[in-house]
Amino acid sequence: MTTSRYPSKPRPGDSVAVLSPASGLPGVLPLPYELGLRRLREEFGLEPVEYPATRKMGSTPQERAADIHAAFADPTIKAVVATIGGDDQITVLPHLDAELLRAHPKPFFGYSDNTNLLVFLDNLGIVGYHGGSVMVELGRPGALHPLTAESLRAALFTHGDHELTPAKETGSVNSPWEDPRTFDHEPGMLPADGWIWHNAGRVVEGASWGGNLEILSWLLMADREIRPPAEYEGRVLFLETSEEMPSADEVYRILRNMGERGLLQRFPALLMGRAKNWSFEHPLDTTDGERYRERQREAVLRALDAYAPGTMAVLDVDLGHTDPQMIVPFGGRIRVDGVDRRIVVTY
Repeated sequence: MTTSRYPSKPRPGDSVAVLSPASGLPGVLPLPYELGLRRLREEFGLEPVEYPATRKMGSTPQERAADIHAAFADPTIKAVVATIGGDDQITVLPHLDAELLRAHPKPFFGYSDNTNLLVFLDNLGIVGYHGGSVMVELGRPGALHPLTAESLRAALFTHGDHELTPAKETGSVNSPWEDPRTFDHEPGMLPADGWIWHNAGRVVEGASWGGNLEILSWLLMADREIRPPAEYEGRVLFLETSEEMPSADEVYRILRNMGERGLLQRFPALLMGRAKNWSFEHPLDTTDGERYRERQREAVLRALDAYAPGTMAVLDVDLGHTDPQMIVPFGGRIRVDGVDRRIVVTY
């Protein structure tokens, strides 16, 4: 198993690369992107540096790989932040120079389709950060959510432990990014229930692994970047689902197939993100949205009961496609304390 190392962190005043390793949506939807850039400068004191494909919709995998190489190799760049996700970053992986990235480790922030790059970096022994995109979290209408800002600031600038806090409110409903009026006020929020603990009563600590469930399933289907199951023994699994809102059956089947591969049962603890339960394609009302989440939770527990009955799980953790969003280190340490109901990550 590769031993992971934490790359050096930026400090206020440093330059950070802003890349589109997945989709070039900044070129199509500039409003949240420009807002995110401004907040990087004004609220975090960092200087964003764009690359040729950052605003280019339809860029080739080779162009995106070239941007990644340039950002990691540049000694003046102290971190790399993804603009947003997408659906074809898996095609970029064959064009990446593993030795170049290994020789120039940088903190990388992204999630969703950026799970591809996070897994790739983890296989090189480089700790990454699941969360914190420019357009979604930094470009949130009205203001960054305070819990998101606190987590992102700690992940960007500190090296110590950070305790995750259950959100008291949550939001999934979006407004059109094409409309300037969207950014005049914060999104509507609803009260959030606390985390749901399963098989608690012990403490698990280990290096983390996971990401977006749909993207991991694609990597498994392509047999790309997934190591033999035994190499994940003892790690803390974290998973979340996207705005495409996979059905409970699909979630169960992916987890079932991970179990059939001998993978799911290697993880003594699982953090499952609070499922996004609204999209423009599936605008569920409050009642149907909560039922959707309930079915998601049932699917996860059904798979664990079948393949990993001893695994401790925490459901509805505020990670991934959720608002607010907590940053999770990828390959870094996570302590899941079922006795005291605490989750502590090491940034």
